[in-house]
Amino acid sequence: MSARRQFVKPSTPPNSEINVTPLVDVVLVLLIIFMVLTPLLEKDIEVRIPETEEVPPPPDDTPDTQLIVKLDPSGAYTINTEPVTEADYVTKLKRMLGAKKKEDRIVFFVADDKANYGKLVAAFDGAKQAGAFVLGMATEDIPAAAAGATGTPGEVPPAPPAPPTP
Repeated sequence: MSARRQFVKPSTPPNSEINVTPLVDVVLVLLIIFMVLTPLLEKDIEVRIPETEEVPPPPDDTPDTQLIVKLDPSGAYTINTEPVTEADYVTKLKRMLGAKKKEDRIVFFVADDKANYGKLVAAFDGAKQAGAFVLGMATEDIPAAAAGATGTPGEVPPAPPAPPTP
């Protein structure tokens, strides 16, 4: 008995057209999903926003005894409007804070964006050593007029330093 191979001839030739039935099924499923989700998206979520109220600006009666320490990009300290060397910083601040009650020993700091962070931390430490009770950090530069005098009641503010001569 010899084995014979048998070939089955297809009754129809191969179909080269795309079958769109699965595509229509996917599109219909997507249509149903969007039909269900669309009403959910249109619902309003109720949010209670607080009423805005106009707050009057604070009065410009900055006390003359307020201490503002400024740190410029070069690392130089200025107490109110008076430049101070790094060696005299704690001593001068201690003298200015010594005339105040403990609750009034508040020192504000204004640092330039390009100032050294280590110098700013040293200024904080020096203020605490000098006896500051509260340390504050100002986010905007405080004008010299609002800074007030040098801090000791009855003290005459010093004359501004003369410009260096070449």
